[in-house]
Parts: sequence; structure tokens; C-alpha cells
Amino acid sequence: MVIRSGKAGYFSMIVMAAAALVLFTSASDGQSREKKTVILATTTSLVDSGLLDVLIPSFEKKTGFLVKALSVGSGQAMMLGERGEADVLFVHDQAAEKSLMTKGSGINRRLVMYNDFYIAGPAHDPAGIMGAPSALEAFKRIAASGSLFISRGDGSGTDRKEKSLWALAGLNPEGRKWHQETGTGMGQTLQVAAEKRAYTLVDRATFLAFAGKIDLTAFVKGGKHLWNIYHVIEVNPVKWPKVNQAGAKAFADFLLSAETQRAIMNYGRPRLAEPLFFAGRDKTEEELDR
Repeated sequence: MVIRSGKAGYFSMIVMAAAALVLFTSASDGQSREKKTVILATTTSLVDSGLLDVLIPSFEKKTGFLVKALSVGSGQAMMLGERGEADVLFVHDQAAEKSLMTKGSGINRRLVMYNDFYIAGPAHDPAGIMGAPSALEAFKRIAASGSLFISRGDGSGTDRKEKSLWALAGLNPEGRKWHQETGTGMGQTLQVAAEKRAYTLVDRATFLAFAGKIDLTAFVKGGKHLWNIYHVIEVNPVKWPKVNQAGAKAFADFLLSAETQRAIMNYGRPRLAEPLFFAGRDKTEEELDR
């Protein structure tokens, strides 16, 4: 840029100074916004159930942080955490969570809430699982009858839970014609199961959130093998110095606050007359796994 002498040159210098100030301010604002953004990696069930649509705006209003939520399933969420590509994880896969902590990728793993999984299927119940004494017996009946079962097959917490149930039942459905995978989230998998009149494993929150939209019946609920426990984990700032440590801790503390725990307990009650989740701040894994 050529700076002319006289008034024109003076005006040009003012314009340049103003432009520099704008650029400096924009850069500062960009850095400020970056520090204020919390990257949350989480499971699809929290999005499909609508819970995050309630919690995130409340958190942002209270703290001034902005949340970028990545809904990818617990398995992929923890992979993001292990690569330092997220600040905080809100997931439900106990075995994978413990492995992540052992690797030193996460800190401050805390139990936030819980519910249970359902084994749902078409009303005519071709495998006869209604009244099954356990989830394992229900899976055995489904396999024995060759009834269609729709699996997420996406490495999520729900997918890993399903695989563990088949293993505990002494069965391996991989490759069987009656066992089909969607490779998608819980909401979409539930819709596919309804369309194909098949069985599936679904978390309580997503099933209830889809009530009235799908034609499936929940036949098996609760019991020792069907608990679904959610934890919040902050990504380790020592291993990944660029993570937003303050934002991650603020979000985790927010989830465990008394006010948020009440909001979790009350979520879904007005419409469904029952909670989609149960507050877990005062619970332990050992207590729920009994």
C-alpha cells in the first residue's frame, strides 16, 4: 500500500491503523471464542432422547462457555478423547471407559446418571421372549427361533453391551442371516427394527422418546445385565495440553450439580409420566452392578 503525503496520506494512515485494530481485535476474539468452546464427545442416545437439548443451553447460559457436541457413539467418543480431539466425554461403556482411564487419556471419571436397556420387538413376539426370566434367556430364544434382530454394529456403548449379552448367553450371532447391522445411531436403528418387525436392544431413554412413533414393544427390561450407566470424563490436559481443561471441568461439575441432577430426573416426566434417566450422583457402579 502506498501512503501519500498531506491529508490523503494522514487519512490513509488512520485507515491502516483502524484496519490493524480490527484485525487484532478479531484475532483476540477468535482466541477468546476458542477458549470458550468446549468440545463434548458423546453418545447418540443423549441426542436422540433430547436430553442434551435441555442441558447444553442451561450450561452455556450459566457459564458463558459454548458447547460443540459430537454425537458419535461411546466407542468413537472415547477414540476422540484418546486422540485429544475432545475436551470432555459423556459416555456409557464401562469397560472401554476403564481402559481409557488406564491409558491415562482421561481424568475425574464420575457417575452422572443411569437407566436400563430394553429388549424390544414386534407385538406378535415371534421368539416368545415375553416373560423371559432374564435378558440372556431372551437372547437364547431369539437365536433359537432365528427371529430377525437388528444390531447397531457401530462400536457404540449399546453395541458393546449387546455383544456382551450374546457372549454371556454362550452365543455368537455374527454372520447369521437373522442378525443384521445398521452401523448407525440408536434412533435410526430403532426405526429400522420397527420397519422390519425385528427385535433390537435399545436404551430406555431413546425408546421412550420414540414412543408413539414406532410400533415396537419392550418385552424385557431391567435386571442385572441391562443396567446402562453414564459417566462424564475429562480429557487429560497433561497428555493433551491443548484441551480446554477449564471448560471440561465446568461441564462435568455442571452435570453433577444438584440442579442438573434434578433436571435429569425430571426429564420426560411431563409427557411420559416416567423418567428417561435416573440421577446417579449418589450412586456407585458397584451398587448398580449387583
